[in-house]
Amino acid sequence: MSRPALPASVRRVTVVTGGSRGIGAATALRLARDGHHLGIGYERDEQAASRTAEAVREAGGEAVTVRVDTSEADAVDHLFDTVRAALGPVTGLVNNAGISGPLGRFTETAPEVMRRVVEVNVTGALLCARRALREMSTAHGGMGGAIVNISSSAATLGSPREYVHYAASKAAVDAMTVGLAKEFTGEGVRVNCVQPGSVLTGMHAKMGDPDRAWKKAEVTPARRPGEPEEIADAVAWLLSDEASYTSGAVLRVAGGL
Repeated sequence: MSRPALPASVRRVTVVTGGSRGIGAATALRLARDGHHLGIGYERDEQAASRTAEAVREAGGEAVTVRVDTSEADAVDHLFDTVRAALGPVTGLVNNAGISGPLGRFTETAPEVMRRVVEVNVTGALLCARRALREMSTAHGGMGGAIVNISSSAATLGSPREYVHYAASKAAVDAMTVGLAKEFTGEGVRVNCVQPGSVLTGMHAKMGDPDRAWKKAEVTPARRPGEPEEIADAVAWLLSDEASYTSGAVLRVAGGL
């Protein structure tokens, strides 16, 4: 029995949100090496997005960059419309855009920070998945495809005294993954999730502690932080035909934590 997969002749076009740096940029480059063409969504840093796009092109892929606030439905539609017009029908989504706000005790976290984290991490992921499913689901005339949501090990650890609100938002991403997989796998779209642990990205400095990844290494069985490329490898596998029977999985890539 043949495995369900996109035909070899189908052009792989994947949207990566938050693709200008960190895990998103590493994932875009890894996918380009696997033959994907990339739509790179970014929030503010146009230069960083352009550098990612150039790296994708050097790896043999085509790329287009689009500024987007994923919490806005119209902006998400613009992202997908632009990618489709430039590269062709979308066959994949990496739901990577996310924010945390500053580290701190829950009682000291400002309500506006909580709201924005939910807007981006939950509503944004849902809106991007909704549009991607309308592009890819066979029930909507699509050819099928795959979605990989980027969650966090915080979803199950809770992150007390750091960012409970962020952990809660990522738990929602995990639940969304399972529900969408059950609803859409039969329509040709696999939906999976990766839960990174502490990874060496610029996100820690934005939280207020540039050395946080190495501090977390002390309680991580691997005794080191992860590299963005290690998360990208997991994402690439979940998007590949090798994972053709994998849907609804929440894959922890956290050094044993």
